[in-house]
Amino acid sequence: QVQLVQSAGGLVQAGGSLRLSCAASGRTFSNYAMGWFRQAPGKQREMVATISSGAGDSTKYADSVKGRFTISRDNAKNTVYLQMSSLKPEDTAVYYCKREPRIYIEAAWGQGTQVTVSS
Repeated sequence: QVQLVQSAGGLVQAGGSLRLSCAASGRTFSNYAMGWFRQAPGKQREMVATISSGAGDSTKYADSVKGRFTISRDNAKNTVYLQMSSLKPEDTAVYYCKREPRIYIEAAWGQGTQVTVSS
């Protein structure tokens, strides 16, 4: 069973930057698309960014983070990253990494990490 271990989040001032990482166990990391999601208090969990399997040539972003966030992956380290820049208070949420499901294989989630952006 895969384990996804996320780095710590933190408290950042508006306009600041933060990088999240998510390390996966196992030897098949590159076979899976990965994603970052977030959930703010009282709101549903939403997609932030996704990256395709393999070299990660295809990425998608929520409109609210386009141009500010960048998702990337390092298959040699079994790690996916989320570089967040120009942070806004509305980015405050618990952030989760996700290994996307495949046929007969369920999705897997990281433990979540709090990101708080102060104004």
